[in-house]
Amino acid sequence: MNPYKILIIDDDIAVCSSLQLLLRKHNFTTLTIQHPSLIQEKIATFAPDLILLDMNFTIDTSGKQGLKALSNILSLRPDQLIILMTGWATVQLAVEGMKLGAKDFIAKPWDNQSLVASIKDILTLFLPQENSNEAVASESNIIGQSTTITDLLEIATKVAITDANVLITGESGTGKELLAEYIHTNSKRHHHPFIKVNLGGISESLFESEMFGHRKGAFTDAFSDRIGRFEKADKGTIFLDEIAELNPSSQVKLLRVLQEKTYEVLGSSDVSRSDFRTISATNQDIPSLIHLGQFREDLFYRINLIHLHIPSLRERKEDIPLLIHTFIRKIASAYGFDTPTISDKAIHWLTQQNYPGNIRQLKNIVERTLLLNIGKEILDIQDFEKNFNVQSPSQSMILLPEVGKISLIDLEIEMIKKALLHNDHSISKTAISLGITRSSLYRRLEKYQIAHES
Repeated sequence: MNPYKILIIDDDIAVCSSLQLLLRKHNFTTLTIQHPSLIQEKIATFAPDLILLDMNFTIDTSGKQGLKALSNILSLRPDQLIILMTGWATVQLAVEGMKLGAKDFIAKPWDNQSLVASIKDILTLFLPQENSNEAVASESNIIGQSTTITDLLEIATKVAITDANVLITGESGTGKELLAEYIHTNSKRHHHPFIKVNLGGISESLFESEMFGHRKGAFTDAFSDRIGRFEKADKGTIFLDEIAELNPSSQVKLLRVLQEKTYEVLGSSDVSRSDFRTISATNQDIPSLIHLGQFREDLFYRINLIHLHIPSLRERKEDIPLLIHTFIRKIASAYGFDTPTISDKAIHWLTQQNYPGNIRQLKNIVERTLLLNIGKEILDIQDFEKNFNVQSPSQSMILLPEVGKISLIDLEIEMIKKALLHNDHSISKTAISLGITRSSLYRRLEKYQIAHES
């Protein structure tokens, strides 16, 4: 028997009855009320684990009544779990409700499967579980013994067993994709596809074709049918990397499919449905982008039920020795040569260095050093120094032109050109040195029409 109690607050009796029937099928104990004046009394006597709260109780569709009821409930019970129910016209108000403390919002008419999944996920994530230690996590490819990493993996393991949408943030090279794969591997969807999508590499004109698919003849170059990413991700997980790079028009389309789990294939009027779990990632500060009007706030709250942040390598330097030894062992095995020993002095020296490219940069340095010293039994500081771009303090100082002498765009163009020249036109190295992703660099090269060698 499901021990959880759900309080349904909606002025529409038909809605209350429908929700009661649905939730009773899943063995939830339910209670319904049609007017906010009864909320305080029923919460006191029923003590719900979770509340489904409508945003409107009269012909007034502003949603202000729902926000007021939400504030009143949370003033009485700050930890009360609440899911808002709203029509598309009041989604922005639902976002305001999320800011106040609601855990999720469901659009009407709702999808039964999505609603029940949201309820179960929130209960699992935010209430103590009697059998919380039953989940056995698979081995992670995220290497580290620091408290920040072990705590992160502990939370990720708990999140993995739910279908909750997860937003992973962190600098480039910290391992966001690895964490997404870890969550998928430890989820109930692990037997189904893990579909990776680099949104930063998809132009606005190709977004629908890439994500939703197209039928032959849907547009000029559509010579055959194409299966979209959401269809491929059915029953599995879709990983939306660099989600902050998505243009405003595509953000609207993405929000729709994340909300409704339905979409239309280009060239077809049929509505397709996909059952997927969403994990997103970015190295940008989305709240700042929202403030600038570059990212939709409602999309942010849709992808951000759970936020996991991966620390940079400089924030967990104690993990560097373990990372180095692991890389050396795996690289030697992959290339088929004996694993060399690395001196303690070299380990100490490497630990003290700065890695703006994070783990990706550290691995590249170790790999280059090993490949240039095959057969050498002991690696020392000088072996790594040759493959490390060490800057003196004077070299590392940033000298900016006087204000008004050059525009920000011209400054960016010059920095990209300089980085390309410095890195022998290597896109990967240039992107790392600029602190951006490869796809972001490619977009800037195209935008500014900067010539580069392939």
